[in-house]
Amino acid sequence: MGNCCATPASSSSPDKKKKKKKAKEENKQQNPFFGDDYVVKNGSGYMEKLVVLKEPTGRDISAHYDLGCELGRGEFGVTYLCTDISNGEKYACKSISKQKLRTAVDVEDVRREVEIMKHLPPHPNIVSLKSTYEDDSAVHIVMELCEGGELFDRIVARGHYTERAAAAVMKTIVEVVQMCHKHGVVHRDLKPENFLFANKKETAPLKSIDFGLSVFFKPGEKFNEIVGSPYYMAPEVLRRNYGPEVDVWSAGVILYILLCGVPPFWAETEQGVAQAIIRSVIDFKRDPWPKVSDNAKDLVKKMLNPDPKLRLTAQQVLEHPWIQNAKKAPNVSLGETVKARLKQFSTMNKLKKRALRVVAEHLSVEEVAGLQEAFDVMDITKRGKINLEELRIGLQKLGHPIADADLQILMDAADADGDGTLNYGEFVAVSVHIKKLGNDEHLHKAFEFFDQNQSGYIEIEELRESLNDEVDTCSEDVINAIMQDVDTDKDGRISYEEFAAMMKAGTDWRIASRQYSRERFNSLSLKLMRDGSLQVRS
Repeated sequence: MGNCCATPASSSSPDKKKKKKKAKEENKQQNPFFGDDYVVKNGSGYMEKLVVLKEPTGRDISAHYDLGCELGRGEFGVTYLCTDISNGEKYACKSISKQKLRTAVDVEDVRREVEIMKHLPPHPNIVSLKSTYEDDSAVHIVMELCEGGELFDRIVARGHYTERAAAAVMKTIVEVVQMCHKHGVVHRDLKPENFLFANKKETAPLKSIDFGLSVFFKPGEKFNEIVGSPYYMAPEVLRRNYGPEVDVWSAGVILYILLCGVPPFWAETEQGVAQAIIRSVIDFKRDPWPKVSDNAKDLVKKMLNPDPKLRLTAQQVLEHPWIQNAKKAPNVSLGETVKARLKQFSTMNKLKKRALRVVAEHLSVEEVAGLQEAFDVMDITKRGKINLEELRIGLQKLGHPIADADLQILMDAADADGDGTLNYGEFVAVSVHIKKLGNDEHLHKAFEFFDQNQSGYIEIEELRESLNDEVDTCSEDVINAIMQDVDTDKDGRISYEEFAAMMKAGTDWRIASRQYSRERFNSLSLKLMRDGSLQVRS
């Protein structure tokens, strides 16, 4: 587990000590986040406790802040409403349990997120870091509180949505990208959910809130990890050879969605999405594209150029005529269809997020405790790595058989160093992913959360009530649309089988994409099969 694992202490000659010190300094230069300074060891050299942050503000967060209600939940942490005891000011606090930081990569991600937030200068559209605390059980990151809601929710709440409004939003997003790139940071996870309004005022600034997947970069440096959200990934991410240009691609995807309500590259499975991204064919025929200005379409095409060398930079996007003349962009409504699509996307996302939150709450530490033993069994050659065949056989023995095509995609996604094998940390990532979405027991727990009267079905009133806290303006037509989409046998209620199918589906966009007929989708699928399907490999 890299530098998180301690080695037994031993006596050393002066020469050995010098070499050891030199090696330690070289290691710190190569990776500033992993150094012996961050780990406390006992006399035997074994790690007593994990120290994640280099220079936290303090140790006891409760001496300075009161943690209140839960605001959100991710893979590692829970975000709470946080009140400064001294003055009553409200903040958001992301608390990350150290029990969830199971690998050196997990630890590095948290350290890097904090370092990046410290590194970036103050900016009106980037959430500010207030303070950090670390105790024996958790890391606490106190940040500016954004109470104005998600980007799409604000858009659909307005009575009139126009190209001019989309231009103003895009200008803000690209200014954030430009700021990141100027200071040597590539964001890697730009998506609408990562932008919140500071407050509920009409003039509230839009803020970028999450740097959990961001990394520092040097000019010309390339990365090979497949990270981010499938719909917003640039083709070079899937090819495992990318730089900061990926952020402009992701912003281009957001712009396309802002203008028409659905993503440019979609499919019913993640593999299908990947193939669509690789092909990079943009559809400007669907409504409302015929009435969108040529300048807007020109910018979309240039931001979604599949060749990163030819793609616009953030600076060039900001210099584009459509952005430069944002206040003069057409103020004609893009139509109710676009608003309806955005609203359906936003609400369906919240339904799945609410369900996944229930799943996450039931994925206990004990459930992953046996993973080291499982890894050791699969690692037949005892080299600390397992290949695709060992993973396939091992998962079959564990009762988690996966189709070879899906297993290859999973392997490619988890194999961060691109060597064709999985180390223990990469194996844990695969296993937790499988457990979260493949364990019927967890999905039953989530289903029971919605099925409040224990009838064995989620009825429309239960669906409405469960989403009441998630959506301020959840209209009846959106609830009906979700019910209609998930309720495949059309009996007016959602069975467990229908719920599980929704949770395991590769897309949240099925509703919004209804205009693509099943016949067209099926013919496309058949064509892909005849073509042999593009393989997304390094």
